[in-house]
Amino acid sequence: MPIAWLGFSISLAFLLVMAHWSLWVAMFGAALVLGAFTLSPAGIGGALLSVLTDPSVMLLGLAVSIIPVIGEALERTGRMDSLMENMRVPRRAFVGVSPALMGMLPMPGGALLSAPLVERAGGAPSDVRAAANVWFRHGLLLVYPLSASLITAAKLADLEVWQVIPYQLPSLALTLGLGYVFFLRHFNGALPRKGAFSLRGLLVPLGILLVAPGLDFALKQLPILPVAELATVVGVSVSLTLALWGKSTLGALAAMIRKAKPWRFGLIVVGMFAYLAVFRASGTPQLIADLNLSPQALCVGIGLFLGLATGREQAPMSIVIPIFLATYGIMTPWAFAVTYMAVYIGFVMSPVHPCVTVSAEYAGTTLGGLLRRMLVPSLLALGVVLAASYLVL
Repeated sequence: MPIAWLGFSISLAFLLVMAHWSLWVAMFGAALVLGAFTLSPAGIGGALLSVLTDPSVMLLGLAVSIIPVIGEALERTGRMDSLMENMRVPRRAFVGVSPALMGMLPMPGGALLSAPLVERAGGAPSDVRAAANVWFRHGLLLVYPLSASLITAAKLADLEVWQVIPYQLPSLALTLGLGYVFFLRHFNGALPRKGAFSLRGLLVPLGILLVAPGLDFALKQLPILPVAELATVVGVSVSLTLALWGKSTLGALAAMIRKAKPWRFGLIVVGMFAYLAVFRASGTPQLIADLNLSPQALCVGIGLFLGLATGREQAPMSIVIPIFLATYGIMTPWAFAVTYMAVYIGFVMSPVHPCVTVSAEYAGTTLGGLLRRMLVPSLLALGVVLAASYLVL
């Protein structure tokens, strides 16, 4: 076995094992392991330095670090509760929308924040409530332009996040349709409400959530913007400022930062690009290209397996995308969408995905019961993705 293959295999094993404890440590560690087998110390240093001096990567890491603080601010100031209380929609819509809104902000233990909302709605068996929380909590992230996983994966593929979103819409439609048929139809009746409706209580937090992607999109249309990721930093910074406005002190902000630990998210981004840089410099891409893997086996098969094995989206995409680029040269938006959805299906069904386990526990069902409830819609989604892969890959 060539030394590059050995180093690549050990680096992947390290990444998959360590990702269960710390994804950013796993990414940086895997980069160093691969580099130790294939590059000189100067080569490793050069690859890492190219990432650390890339303003687009650093700005992306900063933007992704700000996002969880927005979620913590909305939660602590009561604005997220206000949004939920003033969503005067039918029970089925509430069960679908409330976890999705919570899922837009990557807060630690986020599933435990949306689970009480689904429990508040009631009206369905425990395994259905748990499955609905998992399924709809992550669905909107397929197209949400501030999803850290989507932003980073698009950049890894040399694509712009707004460029791939239209191609992600079929995946979103498939997810919502299956979610309605297999989960939401079990929720019947009207949702009991307490207190009077407040339009301000609805629009203010909703506006805070929407201003970041709105500014991100608008600023990226300006030709004078030196680095595209600067628009994302401005958008999330404005959103955070509005979330804190009139409700928080500097001491409270410090407490939010300590709880959210936002540096972890930024380090994940930098770690992914560090691994990619070492991977490209190691000579491994050419070895993989020589294997002649079919795009279906790579994007759907390996993507699904890695999603199941890691319970993450970032790690699988950071592995599959460089291999695809090494083998096929470029990744089209359709190829990206197929790969992302395959990883997503594995991620949603993974027993090591924290949202899966805590949702089952909170709803009072078993992990096996929850996974059985999600198995059929997940297999149907996988069948559609596999069929689509033969049309677009």
